[in-house]
Amino acid sequence: MLSEMKINDYIDLLASDAPAPGGGSASALCGAQGAGLCAMVAALTLGKKKYEEHQELCRDVYEQARTLSERMCALIDEDTEAFNRVSAAFKLPKDTDEDKAARKTAIAEATLGATMVPLDTLYRAHDGLELAKMLIGKSNTNCASDIGVAALNLVSCARGAWLNILINLGGIADAEKAQEIRAKGEGILAECESMGGDIYAAILKQTEE
Repeated sequence: MLSEMKINDYIDLLASDAPAPGGGSASALCGAQGAGLCAMVAALTLGKKKYEEHQELCRDVYEQARTLSERMCALIDEDTEAFNRVSAAFKLPKDTDEDKAARKTAIAEATLGATMVPLDTLYRAHDGLELAKMLIGKSNTNCASDIGVAALNLVSCARGAWLNILINLGGIADAEKAQEIRAKGEGILAECESMGGDIYAAILKQTEE
């Protein structure tokens, strides 16, 4: 599994001429890092008397962020698996009309799957940004920059996931389904961009005070 590889080995594979892992898996990794940083900030706030009134919130954020990070790690592998299914579908035989029909169906199904995985990643990025936003002003002030870096990673995750959605949309046979995915994705991405900008601005202000 990609998510269980050593960092150097993963980067070497990413940098190789292998078509996968690619941008989708890298986006999910950004999301995992962002969620992991949210968990870290919450953990470094728990047990601190100075932040006694925010203990319950940070405990909830910690648990949610850990779960989210695990999901993002799973998406690293799921994205590559989805790409591999698309590649396999394109390699199916097309000698007869039956072969061509089966191949067309397989490509359509695999392409839809390869679109839904980054859509899931995009939604998870949104979840992560909500967690990061909850920590602002209610967590260990020494970790303010870590919240900012979490937000940057999560916005990168969202943008990368969106690019991977877009590149697959044209291959979805069901035009209505493709339009539905586009509309949902555009809305979630806009929210991610807005939240990410707000978080970054708040952290800049906090670190400069």
